Amino acid sequence: MFEARLVQGALLKKLLEATRELITEANFEVSNTGISLQAMDSSHVSLVALQLRSDGFEHFRCDRTFSMGLNLNNMNKMLKCAGNDDVITMKADETADVVSFVFESPDQGRVSEFELKLMDITSENLGIPDTEYSATVSMPSSEFQRIMKDLGSIGDTVELSVTKEGIKFSTSGDIGSANVICRQTNHVDKKEEPTHIDMNEPVALTFALRYLINFTKATSLSPSVVIKLSKELPVVVEYKCADMGYVRYYLAPKIEDEEEMGE
Repeated sequence: MFEARLVQGALLKKLLEATRELITEANFEVSNTGISLQAMDSSHVSLVALQLRSDGFEHFRCDRTFSMGLNLNNMNKMLKCAGNDDVITMKADETADVVSFVFESPDQGRVSEFELKLMDITSENLGIPDTEYSATVSMPSSEFQRIMKDLGSIGDTVELSVTKEGIKFSTSGDIGSANVICRQTNHVDKKEEPTHIDMNEPVALTFALRYLINFTKATSLSPSVVIKLSKELPVVVEYKCADMGYVRYYLAPKIEDEEEMGE
């Protein structure tokens, strides 16, 4: 038996919005430590990893580890029926072919129950190694979202380069080029999140902008975003989920001379 009660039900809705355009179906692994998900997008260029710890739920019970194969677009349709202030409870039996969602309004005046059919999804769990990154940048998530959106109207790729100066985002396209630099800040007395850079060595990598723009759909989850870069490794873009977990995106860099290699 699996049962998880989430007081801030809006968090689940935000998580779905943040992932469903990259992955349409995935296995949610449930165990006594929480709920996790790991899936690649259809083009096998990016990977999404999600973790919600059991101690972040008001009530969490999982008698044994099992997978729930879900279509994320269908799950999103059901979650849209929940109010933003609703308490959401998920229930499933490891032998059943459905997962049920119970939405309770804060004053208990309305209780709705929906059942979503489970799917049999074959997926391999990709072991993501713990890696020491050359540079780790923490910055306001809204700022990152704005920069990606702005650069997306000019070019198709973006170069992320980190030096002691800060993190620089560069793109160029038919209409021209753009460079945005975010320097390290320490807004101790201000409300906005600071930009913090931890760098072992300078690094510069190029990525497809449309994926990074897609990652910023998770902006509402967290006021800050963490970007980790190392030469020849996928970039990691991480958003914390309240105090109970995270959603991480991994995106492989573009190889500058891959056209020449194909000749």
